[in-house]
Amino acid sequence: MSALRLSAVLSTGFVLGWVIYGCSSTKVVKAASLKPDSERRAAPDFALKDADGKTVRLSDYKGKVVLLDFWATYCGPCKIEIPWFMDFERKHKDQGFSVLGVSMDDEGWEAVKPFVNDVGINYRVMVGNDSTAEQYGGIEALPTTFLIDRDGKIAAVHVGLTSKGEFENAIEQLLQAPAHNGGAGRVSLSADLAGTR
Repeated sequence: MSALRLSAVLSTGFVLGWVIYGCSSTKVVKAASLKPDSERRAAPDFALKDADGKTVRLSDYKGKVVLLDFWATYCGPCKIEIPWFMDFERKHKDQGFSVLGVSMDDEGWEAVKPFVNDVGINYRVMVGNDSTAEQYGGIEALPTTFLIDRDGKIAAVHVGLTSKGEFENAIEQLLQAPAHNGGAGRVSLSADLAGTR
């Protein structure tokens, strides 16, 4: 086998491994289906600044279905999912749906703003921190995406790259379900998440 061909094979294997396992030393990739209502826990509220310096709180999205994505600009699987999330935002925003992106880049807005502008992300993006990650049970791998129902409860958690179809099906199911308590279930305690992962 020529050196060029061997290099191509090894590079392809590396890229596939990266996509499959996400941006983490953790080798677990799991895709969760929607949890039954009785097993859902309240999503912790947070207050983070967006690119314009405006404070974004999860509680501001009360009554909406929210896709909350923890990601980073250096994460290959994140870059695959972001265009899907942009499509979901376009397709479902008038149905009570929003995407919120929380970048976990250590460089903060210095890395995030150029990326958001280059890609043309059409949903709200904030820069997260360790405290925000801990509220959600500790973010062990990127991407980690939470689907939050209209009641403010975590309906699904996806760690690593998940198929577009799986996200789309879950979003559509959540959009069809009515809110049970008007979205008032959000809390700020991470202890309430003990059984969500």
